[in-house]
Amino acid sequence: MNLSQLLSIFAASGSAPTVSSYVMTFVPLALILVFFYFFIIKPQKKQEKQDREMRDNLDIGDEIITNGGIVGIVTQIKDDTVVVETGGDRSKIRVMKWAIAKVVSDKEEDTEKDKA
Repeated sequence: MNLSQLLSIFAASGSAPTVSSYVMTFVPLALILVFFYFFIIKPQKKQEKQDREMRDNLDIGDEIITNGGIVGIVTQIKDDTVVVETGGDRSKIRVMKWAIAKVVSDKEEDTEKDKA
């Protein structure tokens, strides 16, 4: 619909659009935007922040899983890459930090379990 069609509809009905009709038109849109922010955008940013902190706090000896499903132990950390030791033959793979999905166990947690 264009503006002339809207004006002709209002002229035929005998009433001009009021401020309250405009407000009632935009209230549902505002509610949808608020819903998207609090239930989609904010939780996603929180998860991204947690992932960034996890990757920044990596330490040598941590057992990790990459996004590709590779499980290994961190042996060397550089600026944006990590060297991971995998398998029984102690093969080493260099992966980007952004490819690390999660830390399975920390070296400190393992030593605390051994002491107990």
